Amino acid sequence: MNKSIAVFGIGRFGKSLALRLADMGVDVMVVDNNPEDIEKIADKVTYAIEANLTDADAIQALGLDDIDTVVVAMGSDLQASIMSVMVAKEMGVPYVMAKASDERMGAILTKVGADKIIYPEEESGFRTARVLASESFIDYFDIAGTLCVLEMKPKPEWIGKNLIELNLRSNYKMNVIAIKDKSGTSSSIDPNKPLDADAELFVVVDKKDLHNIR
Repeated sequence: MNKSIAVFGIGRFGKSLALRLADMGVDVMVVDNNPEDIEKIADKVTYAIEANLTDADAIQALGLDDIDTVVVAMGSDLQASIMSVMVAKEMGVPYVMAKASDERMGAILTKVGADKIIYPEEESGFRTARVLASESFIDYFDIAGTLCVLEMKPKPEWIGKNLIELNLRSNYKMNVIAIKDKSGTSSSIDPNKPLDADAELFVVVDKKDLHNIR
């Protein structure tokens, strides 16, 4: 089943995030109070809804019961951000990420329930989309050319198997460069050691092959 992600606010960051997620096959709901912006993006996402995000009743009416993640992308609108975070958490959304314009706003959004705060100078819609689009991805880093580095959890079907059995280079076109586990992070990898559920892999992969890992 595809992940379902709602993006509240479609300014530069929110629009970039929503379009990247949609390109990766995620079911995306976008919500904004500007009908012109909604009309421009409506045919590129799963749902595009005009709503007043300072109004708790309007947010509740969106029907967030089946949404896996809400991204509150109105970094300059504190009132709308607070209301969106609070109502989303009250409605049982498992993960709420909120954009903040500064640390003070970030602290406020954390207090009202945000699970993660992102800052525009540190994040891009592209990077955030990559992390949100997969249950396995923890972080994403661009490197030279078409390559990227992923920090990721082992996929459920990898747990208990070693790197030789998994043959990740052939099957997923990815190279494991380090593994983090209970003993720390090491680039000296034992290919015969089975992967634990709590391990984290650092892998290099071509961006065009990311869909193989999802």
